[in-house]
Amino acid sequence: MANILLIFLLQIILVPTLSLRIIFVVKNMSVFAAIFGFIEALIYVFGLSIVLSGEQSIPEMLVYALGFAAGIFLGNYIENKLAIGYTTLTVNLMNNNTELVWTLRNNGYGVTVFEGMGKDGARYQLQILTKRILEEKVTRIIEEYDPNAFIISYEPRKFKGGYLLKAMKKRKS
Repeated sequence: MANILLIFLLQIILVPTLSLRIIFVVKNMSVFAAIFGFIEALIYVFGLSIVLSGEQSIPEMLVYALGFAAGIFLGNYIENKLAIGYTTLTVNLMNNNTELVWTLRNNGYGVTVFEGMGKDGARYQLQILTKRILEEKVTRIIEEYDPNAFIISYEPRKFKGGYLLKAMKKRKS
């Protein structure tokens, strides 16, 4: 019974560690990726050695898989709470919502407005770069001023210069 609990605990720790390592690799944060990779390898070898040592216990193997699944859930939760990096919101509007643009800018967000031609006439697009952890806050502001806004969110890999970076450094979370 102690082995089963230990296996489950190891998996609950292993999988979020694996998730964080991958995130740090994608974000080009090599030192953190290496540290989490080292921890991941230790836990993986230790946990697998318990499962594969001696008798091959079906309950231990099932708990190993169950712990893996629970670890995925926990890893996803942790990643969403950390929200490392930046996000770009592309917001498509039916009308030129100057009040929304003004509110976003007064809250310290850099907003670039583009005018384009849609199927039924002029459309307006906003480009907003912000820290990922603030994405929900920005989305709520947009939805408050224009509930019908079409919002696309994606993570930029690289960016340099411009008002947006200066504004993000000045803005308080």
